[in-house]
Amino acid sequence: MLDLLRTAGAEGISRLELAERTGLTPQAVSKITARLRGEGLATEAGRRASTGGKPRTVLRLVPGAGHALGVHLDRDELRAVLVDLDGTVVAERRAPLDLGAGAETVLEEVARAAEELAAEGLGAGAGPLASEGAGPCAAGGGRAEAADTPGTPGGGGSGTFGTPGGGGSGTFGPERLEPPVPGERVPEGLGTSLAENARPPGSALAAAPTLLGLGVALPGPLDHVRGVLHRVTGFPEWDGYPLRDALERRLGVPVVVDKDTNAAALGLAVGGAGGGAGEDGAGDGSFAYLHLGTGLGAGLVFGGAVHRGARTGAGEFGHQVVQLDGPPCTCGARGCVEALCLAAVARGDLAEAARVLGTGAANLAGLLDIDLVLLGGRTVAAAPQAFVQGVAAVLDARARREGGHDGAVPVRLAPGGTRGVAKGAAQLLLAPLFGRREGG
Repeated sequence: MLDLLRTAGAEGISRLELAERTGLTPQAVSKITARLRGEGLATEAGRRASTGGKPRTVLRLVPGAGHALGVHLDRDELRAVLVDLDGTVVAERRAPLDLGAGAETVLEEVARAAEELAAEGLGAGAGPLASEGAGPCAAGGGRAEAADTPGTPGGGGSGTFGTPGGGGSGTFGPERLEPPVPGERVPEGLGTSLAENARPPGSALAAAPTLLGLGVALPGPLDHVRGVLHRVTGFPEWDGYPLRDALERRLGVPVVVDKDTNAAALGLAVGGAGGGAGEDGAGDGSFAYLHLGTGLGAGLVFGGAVHRGARTGAGEFGHQVVQLDGPPCTCGARGCVEALCLAAVARGDLAEAARVLGTGAANLAGLLDIDLVLLGGRTVAAAPQAFVQGVAAVLDARARREGGHDGAVPVRLAPGGTRGVAKGAAQLLLAPLFGRREGG
């Protein structure tokens, strides 16, 4: 129901349409929407002419009723965003970061960014799941989206919602957010319980009761389910560190941890990439997001859901070996796509970097038969046409060799710019709320 309200946008959707789309009875829809309105999650959006009978009242989501923080921890930079339920950026922070400076230093930087964003975007006076017009971020006004800088490298309720990511002390999350079926009891407290039940007394972010939690995205490999880091490429000292639990203790809000590429891919999938709903739509929603920044990785989406693999290790795209006697890579192997690509970037040979990236993309396309390749990351953002055209040329050549009748896999620049990973990290909290399965 919430997802249908969200996708309807400002024009809204009628109760009759909600009943048709969900399979629920009109009476059930009326009860649910009355509760959503009472908790500030939905509001009337006017009336729509009817083909018969009186005009229909339409409803829409109140974006300011909830918020999520998304943090992208890169090897040398922290970027954090605060987004509303629509995924619109309300406030943003960007700061230099040394991922190898130690856990305490990194946690302190994350905590500072989270608290500053909550103070700036929500203020201390925001009420629980504020209704329209209440607070600086309520729907319809007060949003101050920070300008992005692409191409700048370097720089009470029944508590029926489980904890995001499968851990922590919160009371909402993906494992219990199945859409209701006809005849099923609707959970009480769909609104206030989302944020308030998840917040322990004395939390550092207690002054922001609409905050649902924090999503953190950083280089892998890592264990998404437990929120534990593995041997982050180039930073082995993080191996076995329970980042999710440490941040939950520090901030007092639910935390979800995932790889940067998976978070970005989730954000793209929610936005319609690869699913025919957005400008980058293609096929059944299967695409690969290739992220080239300080490292190289991939986020894989099949049927609209992020594919993480049995051990949450899928997408280590940059460490496929394409040159057996090639230069050493920080992962310990030789001739990895990442090592070759970054070396070409370092010497200013973007054409060669794009060719190497295209070779890896062609391997991926041949193995998985994906519909679309999306490119992102700071290095790509600095020279988008060079990379899009260079990767596309390699895939075109592959298609000609194979005599494919459907042409080459299309290659496009991922929307969202350099804040795409941070926005995707926020979707780690929001997507399950709207019943959007993340994949496993």
